Amino acid sequence: MPKEIDYIIPVIVALEDVFNTMLGRTVKRTGLGVMENNYALYPVSGIIGISGKAIGTIVLSMSHHVAQKAAGILLMMDIDETNDDVLDTVGELTNMVAGGAKAKLEAFDLQMNLPNVLSGNNCCLHFPSSARPIASPFQCDWGPLALEIGFSFPTLTK
Repeated sequence: MPKEIDYIIPVIVALEDVFNTMLGRTVKRTGLGVMENNYALYPVSGIIGISGKAIGTIVLSMSHHVAQKAAGILLMMDIDETNDDVLDTVGELTNMVAGGAKAKLEAFDLQMNLPNVLSGNNCCLHFPSSARPIASPFQCDWGPLALEIGFSFPTLTK
């Protein structure tokens, strides 16, 4: 059975690549550990379900400020509120991160669902019941963000 690090590192690398390439920003990981609860770390979260030889959830969670700045860069406009454009941008960034990770995790033959976006404090996230979700907080010059990842491997444990 794969270790958490086998699927978390590709997602972290994908996040770093997306922020660097698409937004011109460097993100610095500030931690890594098992999630203490199933609440999103920050109030704007893109969520994408994964299926295949592994099933799970990848969450890209960020502060309002990070989400607004990212949307401003991609849409080439000043944005100072979390509106539909910002939420759409967070969904697209989540899709890019999950897609980049999927390419690095070919052995799991993964398929991705369409992303959903939640906005609000204390959003409850759902992961497969047998997953041990991992949180990896990051910092960039705009503020905090995090990856929250939970996978289970039902086809590999039979």
